[in-house]
Amino acid sequence: MTRFDEATKATRVDATTYAVCLDDGYLIGGPLHGGYLMATLLRAVVDASPHPHPVSTSVQFLRSARPGPALVHLTPLKSGRTTTVTQATLTQNGAPYLAALITTATLAPDPTPSYTTPPATPMPALDDCVRLPDPKPDSQMNLNAQTDLRFDPPTVGWLTDTPTHHPESRAYFRLAEPQDPDPYVLALAVDALPPVAFSAGLRGWAPTVELTWHLRALPAPGWLTILASGRLISDDWFDEDVEVHDSTGRLVAQSRQLARVGRG
Repeated sequence: MTRFDEATKATRVDATTYAVCLDDGYLIGGPLHGGYLMATLLRAVVDASPHPHPVSTSVQFLRSARPGPALVHLTPLKSGRTTTVTQATLTQNGAPYLAALITTATLAPDPTPSYTTPPATPMPALDDCVRLPDPKPDSQMNLNAQTDLRFDPPTVGWLTDTPTHHPESRAYFRLAEPQDPDPYVLALAVDALPPVAFSAGLRGWAPTVELTWHLRALPAPGWLTILASGRLISDDWFDEDVEVHDSTGRLVAQSRQLARVGRG
């Protein structure tokens, strides 16, 4: 079992309750990373479902969760031959931290799409991409040690005060510990990049308020490609759309989130 698998493990307490232990290796400046929390939530939902794949996940981030014991409470809403719909809440010390609506289904292992389009922005070769500098030891950016990200250079111009002034971020992604991507890794990936608001010239902590993502196909082994963009930054809010493609170029995940503009 990899560290990621262990960190997202959910242990059944009863038919509608699972115990989890939130891992401090997934801190991002203090709070735990939203994608990591989604993956943990999904472990419980899938374990309780007759269907193995979380095809639609919509999460409200109510509070910033911290490392330590937590519970996932499930409320089954509907279950049928094609889909199961579950309401899931992550709590710590009796308080809700994430509230989600999740649909599970069964995807074919290697379907042939009836229609698809290539990524809107092609990525440069992996060797032409760059890593971000290591964070300061006291920054609590522990997530960086768990992932391997290689960025399209223009989209991290904000590091050198040369942002593109377009809300965008693009990178290759994999876990630092060797592991083939699966739906739980994709839950981490859809929220793995720096906020697109950085490339628009804004900085600071940019907390996600709501995130919805769709599992479109089961990913092939190898690097994932993440393409993120935004359409509107206004009144201290911004949106972020993400596409994730696997090593074959197949679209395997899509997401949209609403977040607060960073300050700092």
